[in-house]
Amino acid sequence: MLVVAAPAAAQNPTPTAAISVNCAPSTINVEVKPGSTYSGFTTCTATNPTAYQEKVSLNVNAEGLATAAPGDMYVGAGESVDFQISVRATPYMTMDVRTLSVQATVQEINGVPPLNSASSNTNMIVNIMQYSLVQVEATEPFVQLMPKTDKIFEFKVYNLGNQYDFMKVGVTDSYRKTLEDAGFTVTLPAVKKGVDPGPTPTNVEIKVRTPKTQGWTDAYHVLDFFAESEFACTTGGCITETQMITIYVRGVYLPGFEIIPALSMIALAAAVAGRRFINVDDEDEEWREAAPGL
Repeated sequence: MLVVAAPAAAQNPTPTAAISVNCAPSTINVEVKPGSTYSGFTTCTATNPTAYQEKVSLNVNAEGLATAAPGDMYVGAGESVDFQISVRATPYMTMDVRTLSVQATVQEINGVPPLNSASSNTNMIVNIMQYSLVQVEATEPFVQLMPKTDKIFEFKVYNLGNQYDFMKVGVTDSYRKTLEDAGFTVTLPAVKKGVDPGPTPTNVEIKVRTPKTQGWTDAYHVLDFFAESEFACTTGGCITETQMITIYVRGVYLPGFEIIPALSMIALAAAVAGRRFINVDDEDEEWREAAPGL
């Protein structure tokens, strides 16, 4: 009878490490507008297809963004473990796209270092989302003008968002109608301006001609300028900022109109002086009658 002895390696096969990682969602959107959380997250699953327990280390990188994830974990034989990765951006940072990479590496298998190298890599996208923030400023909040006078009003439009944006500019409809009904002419050379993000404003000019005739009285008028983010409107929430200026239009007086009050005062002064002279003569006559012989 022939007995064949099986090799020890065949009776006790060497454990082979293996790991796989999958994450969802594969795209992480991070809001960085004022008041947001400035963070996003994804959920990953580490799967151990072997018949042995594994200790797995995790390495997460998001191209300069702060991340939070477990450093290592144990995954049982034939089991899966979920873990979360969060990404935090800098507040108000510029719109951008970054890559988030996750590497899982087997450190131990059944408590000892594996004889083979086993790792899994997965990549995701981090979108730093665009946001809009508008500010407007008038260079002359108050002006005094004469009738039939041309004036160019200048407004400064700031894009305080995190990406280039187009701004719709103009005069609020209700105020524009009121001005035109009063005889003003309002001209806007441009109705949309491209504005770079940052502290440097883009200037917008509005040409105004005051009414031809104002009458004898002065009048105050209001021009309401607005700037509106095109990006905000296309994403479902228009952001509009306004700035009011006051226009004081002087009344038109007839030639010589200012002289009439002066002449009236002179006539009144002459009448008073004449009355005083008459009173002096009457008093003198009374004194003479009381003292005969003088």
